[in-house]
Amino acid sequence: MRALDTNVLVRYLVNDDPAQAAVADRVLDDCRRKREPVFLSILVLCEMVWVLASSFGQSKSEIVAVLEGILDLDLFRVEREPLVRRSLEHFRRGKGNFADYLIGAIGNEAGCRDTVTFDRALKDAPGFQLL
Repeated sequence: MRALDTNVLVRYLVNDDPAQAAVADRVLDDCRRKREPVFLSILVLCEMVWVLASSFGQSKSEIVAVLEGILDLDLFRVEREPLVRRSLEHFRRGKGNFADYLIGAIGNEAGCRDTVTFDRALKDAPGFQLL
């Protein structure tokens, strides 16, 4: 198994730097050929969401589609996939960002009664307590 850094994943997804995108494509094609899974950590996914929104201006619906596509590909092994899927569903319907929902889900899984926050976007989100 190989792991990807965020910059390689972003090059693969958006092809904004043709030379680097070609290298990323070769790495992933090699993994496909060898049937070698590619690991994506939750940190990489959070960074990817931030980069797609802040640097490439992608909308929430576009980012949701990217995350769904990643989760549906057999090539990728996503860290804590069930947790990521739950966070994606909250992100799709809620006002917070993906990382917020992932933070809340991790806290919940660790046995926390809630996640306290100053983020008003999470005011009505289950598992969060607005301070």
